[in-house]
Amino acid sequence: MSVFQHGLVIGKFYPPHAGHHFLIRSAAESCARVTVVVMAADVESIPLAARIEWVRRAHHEQSGVAVVGVRDNLAVDYESETAWRGHVALMREAIACGPHGSAGIAVDAVFTSEPYGAELARRFDAADVRLDALRATHAVSGTKVRADPVAAWDALEPPVRAWFAKRVVVVGAESTGTTTLSMDLAHALRRRGGPHALTRWVAEYGRELTVRKLAVARALAGLRGLPEPSVFDLDWDDADFEAVAARQCADEDSAAQSGGPVLVCDTDALATTVWQERYRGRSTEPVRALAQEMPPRALYILTDHADVPFDDDGLRDGEQLRPWMTDRFRAVLEKSGTRWIEVRGDRASRLEQALAAVDEELGRGWELAAPLG
Repeated sequence: MSVFQHGLVIGKFYPPHAGHHFLIRSAAESCARVTVVVMAADVESIPLAARIEWVRRAHHEQSGVAVVGVRDNLAVDYESETAWRGHVALMREAIACGPHGSAGIAVDAVFTSEPYGAELARRFDAADVRLDALRATHAVSGTKVRADPVAAWDALEPPVRAWFAKRVVVVGAESTGTTTLSMDLAHALRRRGGPHALTRWVAEYGRELTVRKLAVARALAGLRGLPEPSVFDLDWDDADFEAVAARQCADEDSAAQSGGPVLVCDTDALATTVWQERYRGRSTEPVRALAQEMPPRALYILTDHADVPFDDDGLRDGEQLRPWMTDRFRAVLEKSGTRWIEVRGDRASRLEQALAAVDEELGRGWELAAPLG
């Protein structure tokens, strides 16, 4: 049985973490209805829409919980009456836009973990429900997460992890060791343990599609009594590359949700534009659009062809095009504006170069803007 009619949880949720979710669950278990107000300033690095979506996804199964957002660019000053009035006015505005506020249901309980909870509750003429003020139940805060997301990885929900994951993409021409290096890199990161033990590897969907197309072509040839086709006999159209880019993006996003602080990808949609050029002579707008809409890449790793003998595994046909493709990848990566390196040498040397670049990227941190204070 609910103790309160309408509970209120407010915060920046910059980003949402286990402590926030504890507040919301507690409110949902104590109130018939709950309004969660996400308040974000324009100077902050994580968009308001993303924060709202993350909180909604985390609590979509809890009936009566409504998540709304408001832009709050007012300075925080707990000693200022003007500041209090401004912030509370924005909260009331957001509540009114939600289903419980629009129904005219007054807030009768305010759930916080902060000292300001008493004054906030007084201004809503509501009960002050203070939870985990000493952070003994969930020893996490937005400040801690922003300072070191890796240390707080367990306190983050899957979509938040996906946003923070540093996406490292290995690209290169045929038979230049992209799959070998990307798998070696993922394995090396997993061996570090902790959150890195969750490191995911995203396979190249284009290779899967090639295997399937060749198997189907050979089955049809067998039925018709025709000679067995090779990879040279396969037809590739623009729809194939559009499907590859879309699937690659979907697989990447799915892996990021369940992975660690680094996501290792064996190609991506930007690389698909180069492969489409190689087979079709140009890239198409749908593929380019998918490449432009991808989450930011932390690092590209280009595998040079010079130190890797061509290995014809029955799915490759581009030995003579490897120099052109390597040069084309260099040009595309340079234009992308994303940090990238080119690796050379034997397998161990390439892994060493890749790990050093990933560690440098991790050392840069996430460079999130400080919240408006």
